[in-house]
Order: sequence, then C-alpha cells, then structure tokens
Amino acid sequence: MNREEFARQVVGQTDRMYRVAYTLLRCDADCRDAMQEAALKAWEKRGDLREEAYFATWLTRILINECRAIQRKRARQGDMDAVPEPSAPPPDITLSLALQSLPEKLRLPLTLHAVEGMSYAEIAQVLRIPRTTVTGRIHRAKQQLRKELTV
Repeated sequence: MNREEFARQVVGQTDRMYRVAYTLLRCDADCRDAMQEAALKAWEKRGDLREEAYFATWLTRILINECRAIQRKRARQGDMDAVPEPSAPPPDITLSLALQSLPEKLRLPLTLHAVEGMSYAEIAQVLRIPRTTVTGRIHRAKQQLRKELTV
C-alpha cells in the first residue's frame, strides 16, 4: 500500500475513528491524540495487514488499543474522574447520558453496531471476542438503555 492510498483510506475513516475514540475516551483532545497515534502505528505496521479489504477493521482495532493505552495513562495519573465535558451538546441529552452510563464493554459494541454500522462478525473481530458475546452485550446494552429511558 503506497502513501497516497494509505492516506486516502485513513481520511475516509476519520469520522468513524473519532466516534469510536469518543465512545471510549469522551475527551476531544484525547480522541485526536488516539487517532493520530493509531494512524502512525498503522502506517508503521502496514506490512502486517494481510488483506486490504479489512483495513477499516484493522485500523479500528489499533485505535481501540490506543484509546485503552490513554485510559491506562489517565488511571495512573489519577484523573479518571476529571473527564472534560463534550465541546458541543449532543442532539438528545437523555440518550447521551443513558449511553454514558453503560459500562464500556456494553457501550462500545452497541456504538460500533448502531452508529458505525458494523456487523456482529466485524465487531467480534475488532474486539477479539466471540460473536455470541457481541450479540449478548448488544442485547444487554439495549435492555439497559430501554430500562434507563423508560423510567
């Protein structure tokens, strides 16, 4: 994969990358840092990508790893409770708060499916968990959201 093709594909994934990073980090600056690091690591490891058809899934996996590294760094620094507020209010504040109340292991698969349009199989590959686990987590996330929003 040459530089132009790589850049084109990364630029094409920018919105998706931001939404996934925001689901995990909820801080604009951290999201942008994670996206930059993921793009850099993907460029450095582009030879490891076996099939270019899976570029988006591969890049998403790298991004999730970078987000988790940032979370670990935050935890070591002790500022996990000081997560900045989003710069612009979400369209539906009730839904946004309900989503944020979900544990990460439920919120991430739901976001990847509902917002990013990824299939259960793709999510399983990205998160490195069985497809049945993805199905269960999305189901539980929807149940918790339903309960939260109907109260």
